[in-house]
Amino acid sequence: MAETPSKVESMRKWVVDHKLRAVGCLWLTGISSSIAYNWSRPNMKTSVKIIHARLHAQALTLAALVGSAMVEYYDSKYGTSGPKVDKYTSQYLAHSHKD
Repeated sequence: MAETPSKVESMRKWVVDHKLRAVGCLWLTGISSSIAYNWSRPNMKTSVKIIHARLHAQALTLAALVGSAMVEYYDSKYGTSGPKVDKYTSQYLAHSHKD
């Protein structure tokens, strides 16, 4: 019987399959929440509120891109089934075990 993947594993797989969508959704959430927060502060000009929201969203986007790169690195190095062996190592192992 096949094991169902954990929630974290299924989320990781979705991020690997939809990197740009994940970063875009995070950016949209970040700028929306930052605008909502800044709009609750009445002592700021509208232009300053928009600039602050953009800066917050930009920082969040950079963090999301770094996170996406780390997920991609982890996936390329370990994959879903443990460490990967490159083709040269597997060719060496195949030839070195002949009797």
